[in-house]
Order: sequence, then structure tokens, then C-alpha cells
Amino acid sequence: MKIRKPIIFKGIMLALCLVLGMNAWGQTHYKPRVSIGGKAGVSMGRLELSPSVPQSYLMGTTGAVTFRFAEEKLFGLVAELGWTQRGWKEDFEESPLQYSRTLTYINMPIMTQIIFGSRRFKCFINLGPEVGYMISNSISANFDYTDLSSVHDWPERRRMTEQLNMEVKNKFDYGITAGIGFEFYVKPKHSITLEGRYYYGLGNVFPSTKADTFSASRNSAIEVTMGYYFRLR
Repeated sequence: MKIRKPIIFKGIMLALCLVLGMNAWGQTHYKPRVSIGGKAGVSMGRLELSPSVPQSYLMGTTGAVTFRFAEEKLFGLVAELGWTQRGWKEDFEESPLQYSRTLTYINMPIMTQIIFGSRRFKCFINLGPEVGYMISNSISANFDYTDLSSVHDWPERRRMTEQLNMEVKNKFDYGITAGIGFEFYVKPKHSITLEGRYYYGLGNVFPSTKADTFSASRNSAIEVTMGYYFRLR
């Protein structure tokens, strides 16, 4: 069956009018929201090494100054500038040996936010890229990790040890972060948030050429934070 061009043209014009009408309605009935705030909480970090190393999560702190802009009812943009402590903790099982390495970063995630819920209580999902720069690298151990031959209780099972005293090559880090949380409005312009977030780094901390010990050494972390937002408009 042959369809005439005027019918197609009228259909396109009708669809265009509907889209423009919905956009005009949204602009009339919804005012953009701009909020600033802050958050703080705990971070649990690991270093994804290849070859792998027995390890457990390293507890640290995290916090940020936050900015949020929502032009649509269900979508917004969140930008943060803060700090976070990552790294890893060696797992020696039942041995009394202890070793942890804390990597502290200034970080800046920029995320798309999906918002849904009621006027007083909302849920949100954050997703986007994150960049960071290491400002501190500290080691805590109860043995001499620079001379393992002097450690009498060193485990007999063979394990990677090069990471214990390896120099950091890349202070710049980048990756992807995603989180889910809740927001409760105490007053129309004041709200409190609770969020759980996961970060997966795409850059390597240690050297990663074919001649190096580790082919991958990427940060990963779980963060749980409480925050406060004040709506400017």
C-alpha cells in the first residue's frame, strides 16, 4: 500500500507539536532546583591486583562538598569535590602479622542522578565518572616489610610480597562510580541523605608493563555517607 507524502508530513508535524507541547508544559510547571551541601562517612577499600594478593577491606574516611542541579523532575546532575581514603589491608589469616597501606585522594565525581519518590521522601541513583589525585601514601605494619628475612613469623605459604614496599607510579586515578540512596526533606529547603556507593578504578597504581610484577593494580571501594543539602532555589 502506497502512503502519500502529505500524510507522512502531517504525522511528523503532529509528533513535533506534541513534543514541543510537552516540553513547554514541563517548563511551565517545573522550576529547576539548585542545591549545595556536604557529606561524610566511611570508606572500605581494596586494591584489585593481578596476580592476586590475599587481602581484606581497609577502613578509611571520606567526605565532600556537593553541588546538585536538577532541571527535570526525575533527572539531575551532581558534582562533588572531596577526599577519600583507599588502599588495602593484607590478610595473614591467623598470623599476628599486620600490614595496611592507605592511599588518600582528592577526588571529584560528576554524576547523573535519577530521582523518584514523594515530596518529603525520595530515592536516587547516582552514576558517572570520577577522577582523583593522590595526596598521601602511608604504610602501617607491625613487622619490617623492607627485610622479610628478619620476620620470624612470616607465613610458610608462598605469596606475593613486592607490593609491600613498591613505589606508587601513578598518583592520578580515574574510574566509574555508582550509588543508591535516600533523601528526606526536613523542611522544603533542607534535606538529609544516606547513600551507599561503589567505585571501580580504571587506572593502575603500580607500574603495569609486561616487564613489571603486576599487570593490574586498580582501586576499588565501598563508601557509606550521610549528607546534608540546602536548596538555593
